[in-house]
Amino acid sequence: MEDVKYLKILSWAEEDRPREKLILKGKESLSDAELMAILLGSGTVSLSAVDVAKLILKECNNNLNDLAKLSVKDLQKFKGIGEAKAITIISALELGRRRKEALQNKREKITCASDAFDIMKPNLLDLQHEEFWIILLNRSNAVIKKVFISSGGIAGTVADPKLIYKHALEHLASAIILVHNHPSGNLKPSEADISLTRKLKQAGSFLEIPVLDHLIFTDHGYYSFADEDKL
Repeated sequence: MEDVKYLKILSWAEEDRPREKLILKGKESLSDAELMAILLGSGTVSLSAVDVAKLILKECNNNLNDLAKLSVKDLQKFKGIGEAKAITIISALELGRRRKEALQNKREKITCASDAFDIMKPNLLDLQHEEFWIILLNRSNAVIKKVFISSGGIAGTVADPKLIYKHALEHLASAIILVHNHPSGNLKPSEADISLTRKLKQAGSFLEIPVLDHLIFTDHGYYSFADEDKL
C-alpha cells in the first residue's frame, strides 16, 4: 500500500508537476527545488525528485552559491544522487556561471575597485582554492581580457612576474589590475601579497604598463591596494 506521506510526482495535479508547470506557467513559476528536480529526473523509493532537491538545498542553506561549491563526491553523499545526477547538477550550475561571464564579455570600463570585483565574480566566486588572475586594460581602462595566471591550495598561489607581463605585452595592454582570491574570506593582505605587489609595480613602471590595483577577492567583499593607498 502506498505511503500517504509520499506521492509520486506523476500522481500530482498536472499544474504542480515541475515539467508540466514550466510549460503551463513558465520557468519563473518554478522554485529552485522544482527546477533542480527536472535535472534529477527521478527521486528514490520513498522520496520524489522534488523532495531530494529540497534536502540538498536545505543542506546548502537554500543558497545556490553554496550549492555551486559542492563537488561530485559531495553531492553523491545525498540519498538518491549517483554520479550521473551529481554531474548533471554541476554542469547546470557551470552553465549558469558561464552565462554570467558571457554577459560581461562586452568591453567594460573599470573606473573603480568595485568594477574589477564585479568583473571577476564569475571566475572567483565559490572557489575553495586560491587563483591569481590579471585584468588587461587599454588606454581608456576598458577591459581587453581577463587572464588566468596560476592556482594553488587553500593557503596561497604563485604568480610569476615574467608570465604576467608576457600576457600584457602580447595583448598590447596599457595597464593591468592584479586579482587573487582568499577562500578563507580573510581580506587582510599577507606579506607575500605586499611583496609581490611591489615587485610587479616596479616591473610595470619599467615596461610602462602600470599596475593600477591589486584586489584580494572574497565571496563577501574585497580589499583594494589602491583604495588603501598601498600601491
